[in-house]
Amino acid sequence: MEILDKLEVIKNRWEELAEQMSDPNVIADMKRFIKINKDYKDLEPVVLAYKEFKTLVENIKNARDIIENETDADFKEMAKEELDELVPQQEILEEKIRLLMIPKDPEDDKNAVMEIRAGTGGDEASIFAGDLYRMYQKFCDSKKWKIDIVNVNEGTSGGFKEIVFNVNGPGAYGLLKFESGVHRVQRVPKTETQGRVHTSAASVVVLPEADEFDIELNEKDIRKDTFCSSGPGGQSVNTTYSAIRLTHIPSGIVVSCQDEKSQIKNLAKAMKVLRTRLYEREYAKHLEEMSKKRKTMVSTGDRSAKIRTYNWPQGRVTDHRINLTLYNLPSIIGGDIGEIIEKLQMAENAERLKEEFDS
Repeated sequence: MEILDKLEVIKNRWEELAEQMSDPNVIADMKRFIKINKDYKDLEPVVLAYKEFKTLVENIKNARDIIENETDADFKEMAKEELDELVPQQEILEEKIRLLMIPKDPEDDKNAVMEIRAGTGGDEASIFAGDLYRMYQKFCDSKKWKIDIVNVNEGTSGGFKEIVFNVNGPGAYGLLKFESGVHRVQRVPKTETQGRVHTSAASVVVLPEADEFDIELNEKDIRKDTFCSSGPGGQSVNTTYSAIRLTHIPSGIVVSCQDEKSQIKNLAKAMKVLRTRLYEREYAKHLEEMSKKRKTMVSTGDRSAKIRTYNWPQGRVTDHRINLTLYNLPSIIGGDIGEIIEKLQMAENAERLKEEFDS
């Protein structure tokens, strides 16, 4: 049976990882040990399901042997009843195992760094960027995730020209990654006197937060500048040099943080974003490969892709990647985006399953 062969390979790999974790050389290399330990834990549910599945297959084989070879009518009847119970269990467990066997993106468990920028549409685009931020803020609240603002550039009529923030919580990136791309809004702007519907846009970028094991930064490669904060922050704004600007000289990447009153806290946040931006360069290659295979991830591979439209006159939200249209815009813009993300996950899992079992 093909699935049993694949599961046997996974079990053997799991046992190899268990041996490696007791190897003194591996224990001495913290980065390697953490990676092996994570791989071991990721494979464990598959191995446990495999053991259950193997026992189930053996019981089904025994029941069929009894039906075929046993002469005692009562025995045969008992075996038939057992078989009627076991076969549906096998189908359910096999489907569960297929889902468990989908290679998990190791980034999914990480915190996320999100960037929302106003696009075409002037002031209305900035207002819409603010709407999107509040939508994600409420969604994160529902997940008990913490948001830390890194940098803000406010719009002249409300909202944001740009806002960068960290989302700290288990599995944050795994859910929010589907939000990367261009979001369009169709509505009558507050500044419109003729009552005409305008189309504006804002772009969303979601990155997995890089940790120190992902990217090693050399302090000699970083230029640090301080300046006065210009945003919210109380009496210290424009009086103390608490804001931080980091320039990574080899890559030219510039990161600013002015949300905290403390220069030390701003520096820590800026370093986190800089590390993530550098990590993004390598991770982008992986995303590009995925986007070629999976339409659900096209937004992450190609950030210019228009992924979703919010139509106010019709109360409609359409996700163009999976042709999903929902008529509950007030609820969605209020943070209830779980249904959209769940359907995107299902579409991605279907594609990943096909990849796995076609290979």
